Amino acid sequence: MSKKITLILAFIGMITLQSCTVNEDNGNGIDNDTISEVFEYGNVNFLPNDYTSVLVFPHSIYNSDMVLVYRLSGTFQGEDVWKPLPETYYFGDGTLDLRYDFDFTRFDAQVFMEGFDLAGVSSSYRLNQVFRVVVIPAYFGNKTTGVNLKDYKAVVKAFNIDESKIIKVK
Repeated sequence: MSKKITLILAFIGMITLQSCTVNEDNGNGIDNDTISEVFEYGNVNFLPNDYTSVLVFPHSIYNSDMVLVYRLSGTFQGEDVWKPLPETYYFGDGTLDLRYDFDFTRFDAQVFMEGFDLAGVSSSYRLNQVFRVVVIPAYFGNKTTGVNLKDYKAVVKAFNIDESKIIKVK
């Protein structure tokens, strides 16, 4: 008798656990509970001490997430122009003037400038910079083929990012 009760309880447990796995793609191929997100950081300054700024995420991300960073480089016909990092500028003679680059952890992205005379670089490149960090969940990793990751607008479109939900971090 106790074997039957144990068997029934095990069966009920398996049914219960089975019902906990939900795939919310609604048959359209889009995983609705896995979303890409964007964090925006304004007033980022690169100061002479190390020309580095740490952009702390509002929450930790997964180790498997992909991170892209874009810098607001200006506007054109009323539209923001976002350039992907790494981004390099050269002197007229072809030598390196400055370069923006980044690395990241689950908790932040460190954006830094490299160059030969960063103290001599115009403050328009060092002060009051705006960056957007795009976090793409690993689920989408195999879906980046064919997406121009250097084009911010293409990334936003490809990963269904709602720009009205950009998280502005101070």
